[in-house]
This record gives sequence, structure tokens and C-alpha cells, in this order.
Amino acid sequence: MELGRRERQIMDAVYRLGRATVAEVRAQLADPPTYSAVRGMLRWLEEKGQLRHVQEGAKYVYIPTVAPSKARRSALQRLVRTFFGGSTREAVAALLEDRRLDPEDLDRLRELIDHARKEGR
Repeated sequence: MELGRRERQIMDAVYRLGRATVAEVRAQLADPPTYSAVRGMLRWLEEKGQLRHVQEGAKYVYIPTVAPSKARRSALQRLVRTFFGGSTREAVAALLEDRRLDPEDLDRLRELIDHARKEGR
């Protein structure tokens, strides 16, 4: 499911915190909208199935319904599609060009590539 920019920012805040109230989410946002606007967006994200809430005293605490690993994969797929024309090769090349990798990172990447080749990916 595609989320708008502010929706993604709110979801990022909830993922970082693990579980969050409206005020906690608002405190995580750069140039935050009003408390009421954040509360409304959290409810909207709940209607979309991205969040659920539990009541603790007078406050609602929002919790992601999508596992962080699934959310990361979805975000990465969107990024590769948007900025690299769907090319995983180009995305990986950009990451490798922009970062200094230590020998352990390179070894781990080599293992992942070897594993992918064995599986025919």
C-alpha cells in the first residue's frame, strides 16, 4: 500500500519508537502538524490497516500491524522502482559507490551473492 509523505513520516516514527502516543509521534516529526492532525492521521493509518491501538488510561497507544522487515522490503522496493527504474543492480551499485565497506561487510555481501546464485536469483 502506498503511503503519502506525512503518512510515511508518521509510520517511521512509530517504527522507531515501537509503540507511540500522538504526542510521542508528534515529537518525532520535523515541522509537526497540530496534535489533532497527527491524531487524525494515526486514525487514518489504523483504518488502512497499518496501525492498531490499545488504550492505556486516557491515551491511545499506536502499534504497527506490519512487521518492520516487511515494511523495509516494501519501502526498498518502492525506492528501487522510483529512483533506479526497478534495477536492483543499479541500486546496489549506487550504495557501493557511496559507502566505504569494511572487509566484514564485503565478506557478508559475497556470501549473500553466492547464496542468491545457488538459488538461481
